[in-house]
Amino acid sequence: MQLARMKHEAPSALEEAKAIQNQLRQKLRLKDDFKPIKIIAGIDVGYNLKTNTAKAAVVCMKMDGLGIVEKLTETLSVTFPYIPGYLSFREAPVIMKALSKLNCAPDMFLVDGHGIAHPRRLGIAAHIGALLDIPTIGVAKKKLCGKYVQPAPEKGDHTNLYDKDEQIGVVLRSRSNVKPLYISPGHRVSMINALDITQQCLTRYRLPEPTREADKLSKFK
Repeated sequence: MQLARMKHEAPSALEEAKAIQNQLRQKLRLKDDFKPIKIIAGIDVGYNLKTNTAKAAVVCMKMDGLGIVEKLTETLSVTFPYIPGYLSFREAPVIMKALSKLNCAPDMFLVDGHGIAHPRRLGIAAHIGALLDIPTIGVAKKKLCGKYVQPAPEKGDHTNLYDKDEQIGVVLRSRSNVKPLYISPGHRVSMINALDITQQCLTRYRLPEPTREADKLSKFK
């Protein structure tokens, strides 16, 4: 898959990182611009803190039935420190390395992390989407910013996530009586379809199948 040829080096200073985020943010399109989804891919990154290594996992599934058609991992040394709001600079290089090895060409990507539900509207899903011009959705386990009313406890219940007066995501109860997920569009997907596509990928677990499988694969043994 020829997605990830673009070089992506870690910035040397926080101000440079912020400038890159603001530049990439201008490229985001939050309207539906994707082909019918036949293949959907989940992306997650795990870490080995002892060796300072990141492992990106990509799992491609058929949208119809959610059967796995391809999965792979790639590892890379981490060169950017952990700073809330700048996680993309730790994860994007290894994700891009993994994407460059894919044989299939997914129509949509679910990324474990945020889309526009981010202080500068550029979480990892939006970052990767804008950088490579691919349709992405952020599916995060924890809130980074914004306020919301707790959704009702049943699977499928959801409320909107706001930053001041701007809707930046949806808080989704993906399984009854469990902590919700934070869904937000990344690039080339609307808010409504970010939620709908994520829900189509849910089974009996908290996480949608593509990122659930990627989460398992990204762990260091």
